Amino acid sequence: MNHPGRWWHALDDGRIQCDLCPRDCKLHEGQRGMCFVRQRSGDAMVLTTYGRSSGFCIDPIEKKPLNHFHPGSSVFSFGTAGCNLACKFCQNWDISKSREMDRLMDAASPERIAEVARVNGCLSVAFTYNDPVIFAEYAMDSADACHALGVQTVAVTAGYIHAEPRRAFYAKMDAANVDLKGFTEDFYFKQTGAHLAPVLDTLQYLRHETDCWFEITTLLIPGHNDSAPEIDAMTRWLADHLGPDVPLHFTAFHPDYKMTDVPPTPLATLQRARRIGLANGLHYVYTGNVHDREGGTTFCPGCGEALIERDWYEIRHRALGASGHCPHCGSAIAGRFDAARGHFGRRRIPVRVAGRPLDGRL
Repeated sequence: MNHPGRWWHALDDGRIQCDLCPRDCKLHEGQRGMCFVRQRSGDAMVLTTYGRSSGFCIDPIEKKPLNHFHPGSSVFSFGTAGCNLACKFCQNWDISKSREMDRLMDAASPERIAEVARVNGCLSVAFTYNDPVIFAEYAMDSADACHALGVQTVAVTAGYIHAEPRRAFYAKMDAANVDLKGFTEDFYFKQTGAHLAPVLDTLQYLRHETDCWFEITTLLIPGHNDSAPEIDAMTRWLADHLGPDVPLHFTAFHPDYKMTDVPPTPLATLQRARRIGLANGLHYVYTGNVHDREGGTTFCPGCGEALIERDWYEIRHRALGASGHCPHCGSAIAGRFDAARGHFGRRRIPVRVAGRPLDGRL
């Protein structure tokens, strides 16, 4: 269904300009923006994917990835279609690049999403699989419905958004994972069709002007953004501008979309990147999409004790309690923790939402 869109203005030449993200798409009647889902209809902007999803799943929160936001809990996840970046290495391209929404749809109102998440015991709802920035109105309304039922919200995003919608969007989010695609303007422009500076602005905004918990993910692509000098520069910037307590995830690339000629990321590359980040003062640096118990474990930055041991998305041992303090030395561990909520593990449970009753778990 079409829904009135926010953040646009009329131009003197008869077009309207979308003000949601730095692409600033300028549209004639019927045209869609680069994201594909925001369209001019008459003299206004509409969101064409409001209430329509590419699918729903219950995931472990560690899959977002968020290691310091209620570890071990389950999260109700969904996305729509489209994207405002053009990453040649997209790992979810079948969703983010989709132009066949009527074939992919599963319909759900914001209220329905909140209800299904609550009934299934999910602590949070994640707007993910494609970037929720482009369906901000739907995500924000869903966040309001979730909060009304005591369910928290998570945005998994590339952080490519203008300042005004950014303030409105993150005011509704309890947590976020931001993809920092690389750390050079050349990489951003050639490989994603976007620019680095707006993403760095979003990271600094989240750190210094919000209470939203956030973590950062960088997908390391062999020969493109995985050099030691680039990782050194990135992690130094993060430590200097965000401080040592924002968790950073280095994750493994697998050949996909327009980069099928690039090999998978070796484990050694991820481990080297982790060492560089730790050496530059970051307290929590992880490896992802691989079996690497050390790289998945949360260590106390004070005494070095292992507090949450993970293998992939599964928690193997947990010594950190609801207080968020190390039981060995008392150091505070950055994040949002609560009493142990069980270990959801590596399960991924697809859920059909439209037309299903709410008389029990789905």
